[in-house]
Amino acid sequence: MVRKPVVSTISSGGYLQGNVNGKLPSLGGKEPPGQEKVVLKKKITLVRGISIIIGTIIGAGIFISPKGVLQNTGSVGMSLVIWTVCGVLSLFGALSYAELGTSIKKSGGHYTYILEVFGPLPAFVRVWVELLIIRPAATAVISLAFGRYILEPFFIQCEIPELAIKLITAVGITVVMVLNSMSVSWSARIQIFLTFCKLTAILIIIVPGVMQLIKGQTQHFKDAFSGRGANIMGLPLAFYYGMYAYAGWFYLNFVTEEVENPEKTIPLAICISMAIVTIGYVLTNVAYFTTISAEELLLSNAVAVTFSERLLGNFSLAVPIFVALSCFGSMNGGVFAVSRLFYVASREGQLPEILSMIHVRKHTPLPAVIVLHPLTMIMLFSGDLYSLLNFLSFARWLFIGLAVAGLIYLRYKRPDMHRPFKVPLFIPALFSFTCLFMVALSLYSDPFSTGIGFIITLTGVPAYYLFIIWDKKPKWFRRLSVYYPCFIDFES
Repeated sequence: MVRKPVVSTISSGGYLQGNVNGKLPSLGGKEPPGQEKVVLKKKITLVRGISIIIGTIIGAGIFISPKGVLQNTGSVGMSLVIWTVCGVLSLFGALSYAELGTSIKKSGGHYTYILEVFGPLPAFVRVWVELLIIRPAATAVISLAFGRYILEPFFIQCEIPELAIKLITAVGITVVMVLNSMSVSWSARIQIFLTFCKLTAILIIIVPGVMQLIKGQTQHFKDAFSGRGANIMGLPLAFYYGMYAYAGWFYLNFVTEEVENPEKTIPLAICISMAIVTIGYVLTNVAYFTTISAEELLLSNAVAVTFSERLLGNFSLAVPIFVALSCFGSMNGGVFAVSRLFYVASREGQLPEILSMIHVRKHTPLPAVIVLHPLTMIMLFSGDLYSLLNFLSFARWLFIGLAVAGLIYLRYKRPDMHRPFKVPLFIPALFSFTCLFMVALSLYSDPFSTGIGFIITLTGVPAYYLFIIWDKKPKWFRRLSVYYPCFIDFES
């Protein structure tokens, strides 16, 4: 049988306290004398919520190489249409998550909703691949971009040594982990600052672009829908790239229990954030095309740098710094949110008990943050990270699609559920179809990588029965789980 969530404490004078559903265990239904509840405080305001969403969506891609969409559409006009449509569809997904987040007021995002609707096995598989591969690899990839661009101004005339990139990347990862371990408030404040930097960087591109349009620089928009013909698979792949660029709108749902007045804050933060990001992405691409032709954009390895060198002169040296800050913001927001997924999974008894413990003074899920550090470092200094992410990219959309489909299921299964925020059914239906379409597309366009990702994901099934269901394990196996968080806590 599935193990129930466990309760444990580390001495009353210790630094960590175990909890169930975010509360300190009590004696006889009352709190122990002189001991307060140890919970994750509600410190996510509307502004902080917006910064989490924007700060994790906007990474390096829009500044460096937004050519995946253009490459697969074949024309400037169609690429701008795809950017707009992907923004609207991402808004549909975010609105669906707003309903789920205000109806199921638990942190954990995808994991929590899949657990609620489909049960413990699919939820465990989701958190299994997230903990062991997806999150460490994704953090390492965005961190490498941070390391490369923070060093760019110091290596203008020569190639940046790979070892230097990895070392500064390791420092950046460590700083993010320490920051998220020490203070929720400071992590959120820094996220607001970094989000401001991201938006400033986008404005640095948009404003000169608008000035170019005013001056009549519209030659690259003539016959905007003509160009080299995209093949039959081009548009779906362009759509895939666009949806990937908007990924990150779901992170606020990972920290629902820490949001002030979630019934109002979550929907409002989502709507404001998605409007800003969609407008920003479309206008940034318009700005690029005022100065750079479609052919030049496809050849550029860093579009924002090429654009700024042509229009901004010496100020273009600031662009790599802004890109690095943008990457750091994505690192910080991702770690902040995903650590809550591990915290909730542990609270539900599907990850080691220690990951559900909270620092008694700092009120941070310290172990759930720290567990990412060694796993990310291993990914950073080993293997082909990009292949790993390609293998498992389909898993992200599969589970997001399942979570949104769960909303439709809950409408019919639990019609009386309290829903402070409710979306028309066509919104989750269209979005879940979109996610399943992208999964099917990945199977068709790259069956090898998707097949490997599917096999890696399926390893969660035997792991579930070995670590969760099987309750007659040897004592040495049980003791091992206590000391190594990469194993599952099997105490029944």
